[in-house]
Amino acid sequence: MCAALIGGMDRLKRDYINAALASGVDLKVFTGKENRIADKLGQADLVIVFTNKISHAAKREVVQHAKANSIPVQMLHSCGVSTLRQALDTTN
Repeated sequence: MCAALIGGMDRLKRDYINAALASGVDLKVFTGKENRIADKLGQADLVIVFTNKISHAAKREVVQHAKANSIPVQMLHSCGVSTLRQALDTTN
């Protein structure tokens, strides 16, 4: 399974990826500072959005892309590694 994480903290990027690998998920991480995130998502099986660390415009762009491509979206306010683990565990 391939998932995309939008938002979060730069310093936790490696931890997010390691937590996803432990769950058997290939994770693309976009911390929200990138431009045109939707173009870089590709065909992810799941999009997780940490809403407290991303702009409204970026969130809107990602949700529209996911909806157009029938990709499930999980929106979570917290941006911790444990929150990511819980989100991945609920989808498996």
